[in-house]
Amino acid sequence: MSRRKNNRKIFENLEVIDAGAKGKAIAKAPDGRVVFINNAVPGDVATIQTTKQRKAYFEGSAISFSEYSNKRVDPKCEHFGTCGGCKWQFMGYEHQLYYKQKEVENNLIRLGKIEIPPVEPILGSAEQYFYRNKMEFSFSDSKWLTLEQIKSDVVIENRNALGFHIPGMWDKILDLNKCHLQRDPSNAIRDFIKAKAQELQLSFFNTRNQEGFLRTLMIRTASTGDVMVLLQFFYEDKKNREQLLDAVATEFPEITSLLYVINSKGNDTIYDQEVLIHSGDDHIFEEMEGLKFKINAKSFYQTNSEQAYELYKVTRDFAGLTGNEVVFDLYTGTGTIAQFVAKKAKKVIGIEAVSDAIDAAKENALLNGIDNVEFYVGDMKKVFNSGFIKQHGKPDVIITDPPRDGMHADVVAQLLEISAPKIVYVSCNSATQARDLALLDSMYKVKKVQPVDMFPQTFHVENVVLLEKR
Repeated sequence: MSRRKNNRKIFENLEVIDAGAKGKAIAKAPDGRVVFINNAVPGDVATIQTTKQRKAYFEGSAISFSEYSNKRVDPKCEHFGTCGGCKWQFMGYEHQLYYKQKEVENNLIRLGKIEIPPVEPILGSAEQYFYRNKMEFSFSDSKWLTLEQIKSDVVIENRNALGFHIPGMWDKILDLNKCHLQRDPSNAIRDFIKAKAQELQLSFFNTRNQEGFLRTLMIRTASTGDVMVLLQFFYEDKKNREQLLDAVATEFPEITSLLYVINSKGNDTIYDQEVLIHSGDDHIFEEMEGLKFKINAKSFYQTNSEQAYELYKVTRDFAGLTGNEVVFDLYTGTGTIAQFVAKKAKKVIGIEAVSDAIDAAKENALLNGIDNVEFYVGDMKKVFNSGFIKQHGKPDVIITDPPRDGMHADVVAQLLEISAPKIVYVSCNSATQARDLALLDSMYKVKKVQPVDMFPQTFHVENVVLLEKR
């Protein structure tokens, strides 16, 4: 080990022994402290330069490798390592699944400190690339330059970019050539829009100065073949807006929903903005097991359509419905799970805090001819109370699919008060799930655990747990 004046250390020939939270690889420093590494694979032997030092651990990056892991594969994407989207693309998919499953098991046992049955083998995704149905790209007039570009003598006059934010750099955008996350025509649409915008000499946005015409691009593709494209402009310029959108509509007749937003506020979020139609509909349709889901520009829908189907099947199987049960679906969103299980239930009650989502849930239920679902809007910890139970009856099964932070303690307390025979807990964060399971452990026993991989090439993993009353 050598020491640098700025307290950064260099550890030579450390063996990477594991993968940890947020996709970081793990090694042990000579003094026994853990070293979290952002660019290595378990099995690598590498020289690590630290970037952060704490009492119990270091963070760092591999600056050279003396031995490469047999778990490594060649990344498919030319942008890997610069783009922050697919951090595990250099690890074989079977190994990604292994470490995702291990994380779920560790979180439930070590954080939750609860007894669990053997965890079912993780359900891998059939599609490991081009699986996302929604992508969002940003325009920038000051694209991120690679080290090679900076060191070269070539003057880069055109700094326009259309792509992703560089991790930790809110005002720098990586200009994409090809992204491996969304199937065609996504790349073709993005590339055409960038080229056409430059041909028309339209200005790309500058986040720091809050100026420029073109802000963001969203593309949604559906299993039905529908395609939605939404362009966000910083100000109205009718002539140039129509020229660009007309060109897009002509070049890609398969676009079924071509939309735009004029957003002059300080951030890119469109949820408080009016979405306007250039051509086509204001929505696309997604389909699952004969059910249709109408999706507008602001709708939430699971971003891996095919794997969402697998996740929902697990959820329904764990619920074990016979047709006689009253089911509560907490954090129902646009009601996809509620409608998916409805045909096997007596009645399903969905609760969600976002009123637009509940409006969409009601509309989709009507569209699908489902008459045994009811949806209610409100803050979960306030709406989901004893009065609500008295009004709607005690549930036989509760399905809960909370956000990453898990359930509020008041919601967990209400679950214990209701004491439904079964709870099916769907989670995108097994650490907060483990915390909630520990709170429920006095009354509920974990009977089944099924991890599901929704996001190949990343460290994210979904997990479904069946709880039965003790």
